Amino acid sequence: MKPMDFSKMNGLITVIAQDYVTSEVLMVAFMNQEAWEETLATRRACYFSRSRNRLWRKGEESGNVQLIKEILVDCDRDAVVLKVEQVGGAACHTGYNSCFYTRVNADGSETIIKDAKVFDPDTVYGKK
Repeated sequence: MKPMDFSKMNGLITVIAQDYVTSEVLMVAFMNQEAWEETLATRRACYFSRSRNRLWRKGEESGNVQLIKEILVDCDRDAVVLKVEQVGGAACHTGYNSCFYTRVNADGSETIIKDAKVFDPDTVYGKK
């Protein structure tokens, strides 16, 4: 397999997580080479958290893990689509199934287009 190109974006590649069954885009994240290799080895999504400056194993706090079903690599080898089985409820840390729950209307106003949250983030992340 040709290697991924980690020479751009300070050693990171862009990752889109997409539901394997519905094709809904769940989230966008980043991987460094270590996260990429762990994801390949475990078939569970592992990302690089820019805010924590460390590996972030999806679901390590919430239990909402992503099992890899398929990996698509772009032609420049600096971005991937992970087709995942989202286990445990939701991909978004705010409690929604997808991080893309807000629509921007033509006039620039925002409208939340998703139904109710799948979980309460304060309860899941122990803030209460």
